[in-house]
Amino acid sequence: MHENDINLHKAFYTLSALVYYLVIPFIYLISLLPFPVLYLFSDFLFLFIYHIIGYRKKVVLQNLRNAFPEKTDKEINRICKDFFHHLCDLFLETVKILTISKKDILKHCKLSPEALSLFSKLTGENKSFLLVLGHIGNWEWAGHSFSLLLKHQLYVIYHPVANKYFDRLMYHIRTRNGTRLIAMKNTFREMLAHKNELNSTAFIADQTPQPDNAYWTTFLNQDTPVFKGPEVIAKKMNLVVVYTCVKKVKRGYYEIFAEILIENPASTADGEISEMHTRRLEQDIIAQPENWLWSHRRWKHKR
Repeated sequence: MHENDINLHKAFYTLSALVYYLVIPFIYLISLLPFPVLYLFSDFLFLFIYHIIGYRKKVVLQNLRNAFPEKTDKEINRICKDFFHHLCDLFLETVKILTISKKDILKHCKLSPEALSLFSKLTGENKSFLLVLGHIGNWEWAGHSFSLLLKHQLYVIYHPVANKYFDRLMYHIRTRNGTRLIAMKNTFREMLAHKNELNSTAFIADQTPQPDNAYWTTFLNQDTPVFKGPEVIAKKMNLVVVYTCVKKVKRGYYEIFAEILIENPASTADGEISEMHTRRLEQDIIAQPENWLWSHRRWKHKR
């Protein structure tokens, strides 16, 4: 690497560190806010994000129009506005994890009785499982509820943040109550290493894979590539596949629902598992469209 490039690289990380240490006290102060004040702050944040800077507003509106061609402009704009309210809540709820008590996390994000029964059954059978979910509701809170309530050790597959300082912060946020993280590039190796442990491994499967190595299907009225990873690993390790949805009950309160998709993945046809969890996610998005992550560039690749 050229000396100028090295110096530029060092300067960038010095600046990143400075920004991080200036911002982190404010992040903790926001986390300490009581819920009514936190959501009041979220309302002000919404005004700034939606009305002033219009963060990815065009992307969201285009995604919604493509996904719901039958809806009127008025309906699309209403979902868009509700989504940005939810996005601001989600951001501050994630920050809240830094200081929230275990009692409060379980009060605000609980497992449905059916989900608790399902996971208790898998515990009694000493079965590990693969968890598939999407960016709907509050998946960050859900991870903490899982770790606090289940006997299975929860692992979450994640993409490390490019900025090492904020990656460290997100790592702390996500692991505070016992959840462990696996970088995506190490997924299969890490899962094999823990195969004798009673565990669950969560894949957030609605991200955008490279098109040449994806399962293609129609999702929300559009050609869509789907990560093959959950299906391939479930079949190789013959893990029970559980689909999970985090539904918003009301502002600041979520409920986790779960169902077994496949008990014996090794016996399924290619693409069957990917198709099943994609269809289930689609149903849940249609039921609560404002609570899915529309700002993600989900359809940037073409078949």
